[in-house]
Amino acid sequence: MTREDRDIWFPAKRYGWGWGLPVTWQGWAVMAAYFVVLLIGVFGIDPERQLPLFMAWMVGWSAVLVAVCWWKGERPRWRWGSRR
Repeated sequence: MTREDRDIWFPAKRYGWGWGLPVTWQGWAVMAAYFVVLLIGVFGIDPERQLPLFMAWMVGWSAVLVAVCWWKGERPRWRWGSRR
């Protein structure tokens, strides 16, 4: 395992485009924090009265998660599985 492999928190998916589940404790911490922040929005913002704020909260924090995955994950590209 190279140094770059150990720095990857989110590996690329085997099929499709994007990232799979985290492989380090830092990645799991990011995922846990993401879900906690989303739950804060779900229970703290009333979407019937504050829909723009609710949508901004969800989309904004999801964009933060994608940015962290891009920064600490393998470069995403379309994959068709392993070539064994």
